[in-house]
Amino acid sequence: MSEARSGSGTSAPTVLRMILGRRLQDMRQNVGASLEDAAKALRVTPLTIRRLEKAEVALKPLYVEKLLQTYGADQQEIDEFVAMAERANKPGWWHAYRDVVPSWFTAYVSLETGAKTLRTYEPHYVTGLLQTREYARCVLRGGFPNDSEEELERRVELRLRRQSLLERADAPTLWVVMEEAVLHRAVGGPDVMRHQIDRLLEASELDHVSLDIVPFSAGAHVGACAPFTYFRFEEPELPDIVYSELLTASVYLDDRADVVAHLEAHSRMALLTSSQESKAILTRMRKEYS
Repeated sequence: MSEARSGSGTSAPTVLRMILGRRLQDMRQNVGASLEDAAKALRVTPLTIRRLEKAEVALKPLYVEKLLQTYGADQQEIDEFVAMAERANKPGWWHAYRDVVPSWFTAYVSLETGAKTLRTYEPHYVTGLLQTREYARCVLRGGFPNDSEEELERRVELRLRRQSLLERADAPTLWVVMEEAVLHRAVGGPDVMRHQIDRLLEASELDHVSLDIVPFSAGAHVGACAPFTYFRFEEPELPDIVYSELLTASVYLDDRADVVAHLEAHSRMALLTSSQESKAILTRMRKEYS
């Protein structure tokens, strides 16, 4: 993912598969083997090796074993790696929702599930991880107007299931920067918005959640653009990744310059407000919806 990458029709890899792909790449490079060298060992094309290392295809145990032998790994390392590859090839829990999840979004759910740190900017809606059921239903109904009631309910279920990561013992830290305009967009009407704001106020009290609301008074600023999410992982094999969404696709960036630009924008926007001011805005907007 060294370049911008639009979502494709292939199933999203699990974070473990991404890690193992990176390890295969590192092992190949450490012994000075080229993609062509590795391809000859498997009697495949260099493109197949590249796709294995980029986690774009499943890690076939026979391929993995042969590659590790080529790279000089001992049998214990090979056995452990193959066992992990078999686990990594199992579909993530989100695979069960593949009928209602765009192929380009499944990678996001995988990254979100495995991330240690999440930083997101939301100019239009409350971030999915903090949405109430009623708010989520209204947002998804607007985004997918042709869905049946059954399809819509499955989309809502997926969104709510994603939120369970914030309840894990090893929950990631979540830092949300949100425009005040989000609170003025009366999604679902006063009751829905009031309950949604209550949810935001509750979440802002959690130790691992930070919520900054950029007030209208901040004027023009560096991040007034498309929503984005930054992912950082505990595993050193995975680079920091930034996700940005378009109408019908998405882009994943891990080029260092791109990542730094988004991090700086997020930090600059957070400086335009404070936790006290953010809570004051939430409290004021809740009264307006009462």
